[in-house]
Amino acid sequence: MEYISTRGSAQALDFEGVTLAGLASDGGLYVPREWPRFTAAQIADMRGLSYVELAVRVMLPFVTPSLTEDELRDLCTRAYGRFAHEAVTPLTQFDQQHWLLELFHGPTLAFKDVALQLLGRLFEHFLQKNQDHLTIVGATSGDTGSAAIDAVAGRERVDIFMLHPKGRVSDVQRRQMTTVRAPNVHNIAIEGSFDDAQAMVKRMFVDDAMTGRFRISAVNSINWARLMAQVVYYFAAALQLGAPDRKVAFSVPTGNFGDVFAGYVAAQMGLPIERLIVATNINDILYRALTTGDYSAGTVTPTAAPSMDIQVSSNFERLLFDCGGRDGKALAEQMRGFEASKAMQLTNAQREGAAALFTSVRADGDDMVRAMAWAAENCGEVIDPHTAIGLHGARNCGIDPSVPIVTLATAHPAKFPDAVERATGMRPHLPSRIGNLFDRQEAVVELPGDYDAVASFVAERATPSS
Repeated sequence: MEYISTRGSAQALDFEGVTLAGLASDGGLYVPREWPRFTAAQIADMRGLSYVELAVRVMLPFVTPSLTEDELRDLCTRAYGRFAHEAVTPLTQFDQQHWLLELFHGPTLAFKDVALQLLGRLFEHFLQKNQDHLTIVGATSGDTGSAAIDAVAGRERVDIFMLHPKGRVSDVQRRQMTTVRAPNVHNIAIEGSFDDAQAMVKRMFVDDAMTGRFRISAVNSINWARLMAQVVYYFAAALQLGAPDRKVAFSVPTGNFGDVFAGYVAAQMGLPIERLIVATNINDILYRALTTGDYSAGTVTPTAAPSMDIQVSSNFERLLFDCGGRDGKALAEQMRGFEASKAMQLTNAQREGAAALFTSVRADGDDMVRAMAWAAENCGEVIDPHTAIGLHGARNCGIDPSVPIVTLATAHPAKFPDAVERATGMRPHLPSRIGNLFDRQEAVVELPGDYDAVASFVAERATPSS
């Protein structure tokens, strides 16, 4: 499998190359040159597989020849052996149409674990083979940071620098990052929003002064390997609900567009998906883009669903590339205009391509509370604020009642106990496997929202590439 940049001018790479690179050198995101596709018979043959075996079946076309099937199976076995549920991503039922895909059984209680536990092992595998060192620089609006840190803490040949917006993540999310005391882990709280942090990370990838000294990579969903791993649970859920003989819809609480784009990839691979519902909160740039074609960033408004408090959704570029005829030169020009003005209109081809599969629903704070209350009172399910926004989207999207709709439960409710308690009257408790999180000492550096300050901090502490 060969990978190309959405902006057309970066060198094509194999799977190992894109995993270690993260962002393309031209500022674009890597995608496969062509989508592998399964027949209905091949998808039907996946029924009954364990999660590990399903992951191997789905991901093998993307990783060949960088990994053998046995190497991929070994990495998946070790990655998913740390999950607290045998099914890894179990499916539960709300009512006759609505289902919940629980993606929070990993070590940090968030869907990011499904991909990042594998990504950490991929990094280690490739770096040991090449005897090289990697500097991971990431930005998090909440869950990516803790999941990435857990995945690479203490691993040789990797340093991780994780930026989060000061005061804009939950106490549990912050402590899951800042209480990890491994020497290769560096937590940075910046003044500003997640978008500010993400912009700094992207800038570092095209900063010759940094890339000339360090092998910099990403754990955000701009890294193709992470996104690839998320494709698997769409297959897992759909197979349980009758695929390939029955279409399934998915509602995805969406910030950076990576999780829902994984559903798009699954559809390109042949999985029969009826609709992908992009559920947003009041930071609704994706809702506006998908309903009116207006992709214009506003001011980030903090909410009770902080992982969705984003106005620039990086992975949306992958969809625009694919729906716009895969014209890297044209998309590069379009994205340069957006980066300069923070506003752009989707082309007709991009709007029509997206509309073929995507629907978007916006939820405000009251919608979110009502969804949490409905799940608790009518179904006995306690869900977190992000999942509630997904559930609101599922229940208000107008899809035929005969089509099952799966809402992705992206975080354990105990990561947001105050919001859950306000909505349901019940205070969720952290699972015992998390331990004494609130008794541990934190380690975090506070920096201004200034790229030079962050780059200097990284340069002084990272290990140069060999």
